[in-house]
Amino acid sequence: MEQSNEYPSYYREPEVVKESIYKGSEALQKAPEITGVPTGIEGLDDLFFTVKEKNGKLEKVSLGGIPKYSVFNITGVSDTGKSLMAEQFAVEQARKGQKVAFITVETPANFVIASIKYRALAMGYNFDEFEDNIILIDAASHSKIRENLPDLLATLAYAIKSYKIDYTVIDSITGLFENKEMMARAIVRRVFNFMKKWYQTAIFISQKRSGHEELSAEAAGGYAVGHIVDGTMVVAKELITSQYQARIYKAKIGDLVRLFRIDGCRMSGHDTKTHFMEITDTGIVKIKEPIGG
Repeated sequence: MEQSNEYPSYYREPEVVKESIYKGSEALQKAPEITGVPTGIEGLDDLFFTVKEKNGKLEKVSLGGIPKYSVFNITGVSDTGKSLMAEQFAVEQARKGQKVAFITVETPANFVIASIKYRALAMGYNFDEFEDNIILIDAASHSKIRENLPDLLATLAYAIKSYKIDYTVIDSITGLFENKEMMARAIVRRVFNFMKKWYQTAIFISQKRSGHEELSAEAAGGYAVGHIVDGTMVVAKELITSQYQARIYKAKIGDLVRLFRIDGCRMSGHDTKTHFMEITDTGIVKIKEPIGG
């Protein structure tokens, strides 16, 4: 059968779709250089690396943080340190003079900023010196932007343009699709694409229902967040109730052990081990040595 050179009837004129087609070299011209963004979380930054050639050999080189322009998901059950990590990240960028959009979906903004101020104090910083570098978007108190995604993204776009924001935190993205989990993938995809369009380095907090496997990336909405974002960090806690657990975790029966692992990162190499995690008395998260040394 002779092949037709005409476009099928369901195609528009080729000029309409050309803008979505790139040669590899053309796409590379628009690709940003991937560097590390320090997180403010002790023990985390060196778990991300890139590979460089040196004397004809490939060597791992620490990024010193999460990849710039990446969108990361932090997931876990309640009281595992997700929001603490997000706040440490926001404080670290703000104290370096960067503007951070903090979209609070769960708690009104005045309570969130009080928590962030305390986090800065616990990290050893004077929050008064950089408090205006945190730009809060209160979706918790304003249902219009919490329940209408176009309004939320329009608000964030306005904030990014007005304050020249490069970093965004959403705590939590689960709150954008509660009671409509069938739409979770579509909602997360739109927010993810928005972050890429505006060259944001972003942290999404997502809630994990109790009963899900503690160290899996599955959360409310299934794998909707984890499958779309650039990478996922999983935090967990385990109560030691048997001698077997005590031996594995080198702990005592009755102890609460906190765990952390990186569940994939498509923008750089990363440590694949499960690590111990600590939340200090002042509420600071630290990533410790891997299980088994």
